[in-house]
Amino acid sequence: MCGQPERHAVSRDFIRHKGINSGSYLRKRSLTKEQHRNMTTTNPADTITLKLILVSGKTKEFPFSPSNSAADIAKHVYNHWPMDWEEEQVSSPNILRLIYQGRFLHGNVTLGALKLPLGKITVMHLVARETLPEPNSQGQRNREKTRESNCCVIL
Repeated sequence: MCGQPERHAVSRDFIRHKGINSGSYLRKRSLTKEQHRNMTTTNPADTITLKLILVSGKTKEFPFSPSNSAADIAKHVYNHWPMDWEEEQVSSPNILRLIYQGRFLHGNVTLGALKLPLGKITVMHLVARETLPEPNSQGQRNREKTRESNCCVIL
């Protein structure tokens, strides 16, 4: 089929999820590779899309503004808890914690402060935990241990 763009079948659920006018789309029943790629990877340029991963491995993407804080995100996710996450439902948004690059995000940290790229997908873990460690608490403990071990007694 020279000169003709390669086409891929797309499900009706995908059409509904992306908000495509299903009447006009269903007449065609397929998209070119370029159209399919644009629909699956395009994110609004002024938002940060977070792909949140639960301990169970389940994932979901949510769009946020750079001004949203970790606490705002926890409340939003709690209020819009996905149906397929039902088994992991928590009792309160106050126990939801975000982990980014191996560190817990405290409630007032904004996505903009983390310098996350706009229009891109950023992966974070979402866990249920009552309390957070104090910032740099691990580093403080390490310094205290090294101070104790640096002394010696000569008789």
